[in-house]
Amino acid sequence: MFPSVMVIDDEASIRQSLSGLLSDEGFDVAAASNGYEALKMIEAEAPDLVLLDIWMPGIDGIETLKEIKKNNPFVQVIIITGHGNIETAVKATKLGAFDLIEKPLSIDKVLVAIHNALNFRRLEEENRYLRKKTIEKNAINGTSPRVAALRKQIAVAAPTDTWILISGENGTGKELVARTIHQLSARAEQPMIDVNCAAIPEELIEIELFGQEKGAFTETTTRKIGKFELANRGTLFFDEIGDMSLKTQAQLLRVLQEQKFQRVGGGGRILSVNVRVIAATNKDMKAEIEKGNFREDLYFRLNVIPIEVPPLRSRIEDIPILVETFLSECAAQPHTPKKKMTPKAINMLCGYSWPGNVRELKNLIGRLVIMVEKDVIDVADIPAPYNPGTESEIIPAESKLFSFNALEAAKQTFEKEFIRHKLSENDWDIVNTAKLIGIEPAHLRQKMEYLGIGSP
Repeated sequence: MFPSVMVIDDEASIRQSLSGLLSDEGFDVAAASNGYEALKMIEAEAPDLVLLDIWMPGIDGIETLKEIKKNNPFVQVIIITGHGNIETAVKATKLGAFDLIEKPLSIDKVLVAIHNALNFRRLEEENRYLRKKTIEKNAINGTSPRVAALRKQIAVAAPTDTWILISGENGTGKELVARTIHQLSARAEQPMIDVNCAAIPEELIEIELFGQEKGAFTETTTRKIGKFELANRGTLFFDEIGDMSLKTQAQLLRVLQEQKFQRVGGGGRILSVNVRVIAATNKDMKAEIEKGNFREDLYFRLNVIPIEVPPLRSRIEDIPILVETFLSECAAQPHTPKKKMTPKAINMLCGYSWPGNVRELKNLIGRLVIMVEKDVIDVADIPAPYNPGTESEIIPAESKLFSFNALEAAKQTFEKEFIRHKLSENDWDIVNTAKLIGIEPAHLRQKMEYLGIGSP
């Protein structure tokens, strides 16, 4: 299908010459002699691009441009004029024109401008599609009253620039909520930058946040851009903010108040940024303040709009929807057939307390899809502790350990199963798992390689 172009000009010679040349280039061309005629045709035909003269009788080009963009914002408009000036160009650009070409027209310039505008339109369409898919991917699934209330909070808070503190247990979907808020905000076209406060060592957090100038230290040979600069005009997401040290909290508070900072080793150069801040925590922040672990002034700075993500056990009625969602996600993976789960099996899952929340349910469904060879997952396929009628998984593991005669073999088997289990509990997040079991992430990666533990 050829792109459609409309030529709007009160000079018949220009309409005819442009229409003929563009038709020869393979475009589907329509023409109009004034703004009124053009607006009626655009409403009926919705062209991909419009070549619009500024000076016309009746409604002029600027007024026509306003009406086009009001009713058809994605139609690309290129202004053509014999009276071009900077003021006209600026006004037309502010109203949404893609480009301005002066008469007498050069067909080469016109063609280049048309192709650039159509490429820009294609990129805009791709961005809209990807944004729609991202919103769908980050959707909060469920129909329970708690989820309905959460969605309402998100819908109200997202379009504002207000700072938000998201609280909830591990695995409830706090990051999902943050990404949904960002995608529904006016900053959606700008980046959302994550800062995992629990994973960055205190001695590196300042460089991670504010960046570092070349030569700040003897071993520093390149400039490093910090998270604040990367998030400029977008959103900065502080995950697990409750794990941030008091020293870093003091630095962060000052920068958040002023939105100004210096790179490490930056001398007197002060950088300004415009970021929206969303923070998340699994801790009781008021209790942390009372213990002296978190600054009260920083808490009030972040907690302008509090959003609490409910645990899965308080929205049990959402489990059937979540199960279907996770089964569909698994089926989207290569070489993975679509599987179903019987109502009895789903009812059994509804009776479990889910200490790991939605993340735990998602991991279980992924495990069942891989391990159950049948197309339908039933009660008998569900393992302990989710299935009260199934013997504890600890017993066969224990029997396997005691089958070894050599202590080293038993130790290695236990270590492998222990690490796999902890990785699974933490959604295979190496940094968080390493912190939980008390070793460095690099050490954990070495053990995984040595023990033959691959990603799930």
